[in-house]
Amino acid sequence: MLTLASLQSFIALPIIYIFSLDFRKRERIEVSPRRKKILSSRIVGDHSNCYQRPKTMKDNDDKYEKAERGSTKILPKTALLILLCGLSFYLGGLYCGKNKLQVNDVAKAGSSLDVVDNSPQVKSVSFPECSSDYQDYTPCTDPRKWKKYGTHRLTFMERHCPPVFDRKQCLVPPPNGYKSPIRWPKSKNECWYRNVPYDWINKQKSNQHWLKKEGDKFHFPGGGTMFPNGVSAYVDLMQDLIPEMKDGTIRTAIDTGCGVASWGGDLLDRGILTVSLAPRDNHEAQVQFALERGIPAILGIISTQRLPFPSNSFDMAHCSRCLIPWTEFGGVYLLEVHRILRPGGFWVLSGPPVNYENRWKGWDTTVEAQRSNYEKLQDLLTSMCFKMYAKKDDIAVWQKSSDNTCYNKLSNDPDAYPPKCDDSLEPDSAWYTPIRPCVVVPSPKLRKTGLESTPKWPQRLHATPERISDVPGGNGGLFKRDGSKWKARAKHYKKLLPAFGSDKIRNVMDMNTAYGGLAAALVDDPLWVMNVVSSYAANTLPVVFDRGLIGTYHDWCEAFSTYPRTYDLLHVDGLFTSESQRCEMKYVMLEMDRILRPNGYAIIRESSYFVDNIASVAKGLRWSCRKEQTESESENEKLLICQKKLWYSSNATSETK
Repeated sequence: MLTLASLQSFIALPIIYIFSLDFRKRERIEVSPRRKKILSSRIVGDHSNCYQRPKTMKDNDDKYEKAERGSTKILPKTALLILLCGLSFYLGGLYCGKNKLQVNDVAKAGSSLDVVDNSPQVKSVSFPECSSDYQDYTPCTDPRKWKKYGTHRLTFMERHCPPVFDRKQCLVPPPNGYKSPIRWPKSKNECWYRNVPYDWINKQKSNQHWLKKEGDKFHFPGGGTMFPNGVSAYVDLMQDLIPEMKDGTIRTAIDTGCGVASWGGDLLDRGILTVSLAPRDNHEAQVQFALERGIPAILGIISTQRLPFPSNSFDMAHCSRCLIPWTEFGGVYLLEVHRILRPGGFWVLSGPPVNYENRWKGWDTTVEAQRSNYEKLQDLLTSMCFKMYAKKDDIAVWQKSSDNTCYNKLSNDPDAYPPKCDDSLEPDSAWYTPIRPCVVVPSPKLRKTGLESTPKWPQRLHATPERISDVPGGNGGLFKRDGSKWKARAKHYKKLLPAFGSDKIRNVMDMNTAYGGLAAALVDDPLWVMNVVSSYAANTLPVVFDRGLIGTYHDWCEAFSTYPRTYDLLHVDGLFTSESQRCEMKYVMLEMDRILRPNGYAIIRESSYFVDNIASVAKGLRWSCRKEQTESESENEKLLICQKKLWYSSNATSETK
């Protein structure tokens, strides 16, 4: 590779040659040691001095000056000398300028990117391996830090991200013996034990058939606390109570306290896309089990902060013996479920206190206590404009009102509890936003957001959502053009990456989506997409949910709420350009490496200004990348197709298979 040093050496050679010829023609004039030092400094020293005429030499060495007067060819030689020095100075400025830096060969790049004042700078860096005890590291929900935070309402399980000085700048290793995950749909029923090497659930929940270890695999029989004989029969009963689950009315759901996500996994076969939610707790890696199976899941807990979803998003919410104390703290947990449920949406509860008449003996309580708890729950739900929809055996279903008449009563009754939230509280504000003890009332101007007014699946995927009008500049025409654009882009991606759309790629994250266009274009492929909208960007996540897709708010200056090695493909569209003023990009890419599976892929769509520098960081992450043209062959935008290599900790031995 041609460097500044080699260019300057190339230019310096003729300069030296000119001087050597001159010295041979001189009458063996002896140059003083001081003159040699001055001459040497002019050849290899500061290039700015090359522009000066040699009068300093004249002042300090009369003999050398007399020899110059005797030479009849000094003027052409001097002109050539000045020309070559000037060229050297120019090339030095060209190569050292911040804004002219390029890394032409991705395969040979090996640097890290820092962004300061919107100008990419490359610094040589290598990322060491984290120690093996960080193989399940979740930076913002780290059990090592729990003692620093309070236990009230389990706040220590919420997001608490490390400050910049405490961030890990190392590569999270896979467990010893890690293998490429089993492919979908087989993965729904089994996974490699060494990929999720945790035994607690297997030992503690074996009688409930959550999972079972057999040889080198975990098997998932489909059991749960409230459905030990299988999730399918449980969901069959639920469908009998809620016919809307069968005809495409219900498309999105959230499962709070999801276990190993068997409920969400079963609903996938019924056309319902579920976000399985669970904290990192003593149940050991519930969310990691879910994602290893290929089922959508995210780390989270209903505590003091709102969940990272907009209001009126999910068609259904579910709790199966999830141990959330719904009637405590003024019902704030129910208020959060109310906020994220679409008008007309359903809340399903199985477990205490439902069917307390027959179940109370197994709950280590009294029938009177459970009766009181059930009555209190019913009163709270009624005050939040829920109504009982259906009930049978262990399952009870309530429906959120789609009629604002109920909410008007809250405004007219000063003694009502919970009260109606005032207009200053933004319903969709959900990134580190405290849960307030008040009811978020659906906006009366949004008349088509209710479940009964939303087109059924799959028609709703391409129907223009009403809430696009809340996005600055958003309209139906823009929405349609966005859909066409992403169809073309997805087609191009599949040409560049044949694994895209096959069973090799199951868990996909679109790290900075707008309207979920990529997910919509891939809806017929055997994969699912977590659509991420920046907490600092325009609020387009309601549009994503209105289409029947799922997603979350996130700030990429922090770690994502998931375990390591949980996604097969990460897609980036201009993230580094849009966030370069806020986030240090090496931390973003380290986070991408943490959540990407070994042998997984990243498609990075970026401005030409950043793409080569991103490739340099990728080399430090042990990724292999190649640069490709976009579908429009734009000069201003390029693609990086990268693959993360499978490697094992140097401190451990493993059999690679």
